[in-house]
Amino acid sequence: MGKTRYRSDAFEAIHSAAKGLHDARIIDKKTMREFDASCIEKPPEFKARDIARLRQTFNVSQSVFAVYLNTSTSTVQQWERGDKKPSGMAARLLQIIDKHGLGIFS
Repeated sequence: MGKTRYRSDAFEAIHSAAKGLHDARIIDKKTMREFDASCIEKPPEFKARDIARLRQTFNVSQSVFAVYLNTSTSTVQQWERGDKKPSGMAARLLQIIDKHGLGIFS
């Protein structure tokens, strides 16, 4: 599993303290979920045009892009039409590609 991304170093410290309290059974699961929601960065949202632009930036077909993302061509097509949105893991992968390019997979 990948490294958890926190909103800031302060939120990481708060979350760590809360996890310690949860592990010691001082706070319950519901409270821990609330700390998760407030401290952990949510995956980015990509709009259909953003996904198409990203793919076109690297001059690859939908099927080649799908291979990089370990998904199907039809899923990439649905994302680019706006019929579906990338899940958390796929959105994180798109974020990495947007920041570092497809060369990160080489």
